[in-house]
Amino acid sequence: MSFRGINTTVIQIRRQVFTEVARMAYANVKGEKANHMMRKIPYTIIPGEEGKLRKDIFLERAIVEERVRLAMGLPTRRMDEHNSVVSGLEDASIADKYYDPPLVNVIKFACNRCPEKLVKVSDLCQGCLAHPCMEVCPKHAIVWESGRSTIDQEKCIKCGRCVDVCPYHAIVKTERPCAAACGMGAIHSDSLGRAEIDYSKCVSCGQCLVNCPFGAIADKGQIYQLIQSFNRGDRVYALVAPAFVNQFPQLATSGKLRAALKAVGFCDTVEVAIGADLCTVDEAKDFLAEVPEKLDFMATSCCPAWSMMAKTAFPSLAKNISMTMTPMVFTARMMKTADPEARMCFIGPCAAKKLEASRRHVRSDVDFVLTFEELAGIIEACNIDFDALESENTEEELHYASGAGRGFAQSGGVAKAVADKIHEWYPDKEVKIASAQGLAECKKMLMLAKAGKYNGYLLEGMGCPGGCIGGAGTIADPVRTAAQLNKYVKDAPYQDPEKSPFMSSIHFLKDDPDFEG
Repeated sequence: MSFRGINTTVIQIRRQVFTEVARMAYANVKGEKANHMMRKIPYTIIPGEEGKLRKDIFLERAIVEERVRLAMGLPTRRMDEHNSVVSGLEDASIADKYYDPPLVNVIKFACNRCPEKLVKVSDLCQGCLAHPCMEVCPKHAIVWESGRSTIDQEKCIKCGRCVDVCPYHAIVKTERPCAAACGMGAIHSDSLGRAEIDYSKCVSCGQCLVNCPFGAIADKGQIYQLIQSFNRGDRVYALVAPAFVNQFPQLATSGKLRAALKAVGFCDTVEVAIGADLCTVDEAKDFLAEVPEKLDFMATSCCPAWSMMAKTAFPSLAKNISMTMTPMVFTARMMKTADPEARMCFIGPCAAKKLEASRRHVRSDVDFVLTFEELAGIIEACNIDFDALESENTEEELHYASGAGRGFAQSGGVAKAVADKIHEWYPDKEVKIASAQGLAECKKMLMLAKAGKYNGYLLEGMGCPGGCIGGAGTIADPVRTAAQLNKYVKDAPYQDPEKSPFMSSIHFLKDDPDFEG
């Protein structure tokens, strides 16, 4: 499980890093002054002379240095050669900079070297006469020593049968938390036992970074570049994903959130659910045109981690992923069309959106991506008085979105919106749906689809448990967010996505020679 909704030390440090990087960016200093501010951040976050977290204050500050570098979009440093914490700062001080791969990184000296998989007898073992653990072990890996069971790790195959039968729950099966959270099997151990990411498998969902209890994994950010854009006077729109509900308790209404975003530097706020409305109608038309005449089934396209997994792990099924633009790209392209000189910042729950935005055919539409957690750091850096904020009017046409579009934030919401729209057009047509959340479950669903079990279906995949509301960049407990999202969906000004005032934009937004879907 992840720690969303629990204010752990790891989360506190992560948030402090975002806040201090934002403060440095707002200070708008250059040269040696910038170097000095960056060097000072670890001492601000980890003050004093004695370590309180890892018992080594120098190690803790070194880890914070790496987190600061990543938050500014800079690469981690090699441990076997000298390199200053400010190395490459001039490269980060560019408002037009995108992410350099890799996006998700392991801070090696923060890693606890957790075992990959381990079945172990704990001190709770009572040395019972029945010893069912020994009897069920298929490899005879459990022996009786000194009045208790002992597991021979060389023979153990980690099947867990002994775990299931122990009447005292004295045998535990553990797995490295980051690897257990990775549905792609992309995390293994390096030669020193530290976590290492296989980037040929990684889809940047970010679940590993929010499940590491040692805060040893972090993704790169654009906080510094975004604020550089503010500093030079750019008009930057905040494109906010519907999963914002419940993330900021002091900004409970969209009007309050809009006021806060203006206070930090955005020119205006747009609800990404308006792009989801367009996505719903476009995907419904695609399904009707393609299934079953051209394709056995069609899969949704809005989750970048899901679509990347599908295209890399099941290349023969790449054609089955809808070519519809994601809500982020639909919304950004719409706003760029209306205001070509402006810049677009997607704010949402997703680490993989950062990777999507850096693709060649999306770069011209989306300039920045922030997670909700990074935005929280920026808001804190601005010392906003929430009580003094006057709620901005959101009853303008620009901000209208349907309940169906807002429902994209939760697992099952995309497929439901598309199927409902098809049913409205063709009441007698049945649209069969299958959905999965979490990449491990998504892979199982595609394996069944490849075997022909889902012919004629609309498949929805969400890379994160619960959907976007459980994304790596969220702050709040996904269960409570789901309840508040349902209310947000019901309170929408209308439920039918086709009532969107932007529906006429679909055709010219897609009329782009660089668009690749």
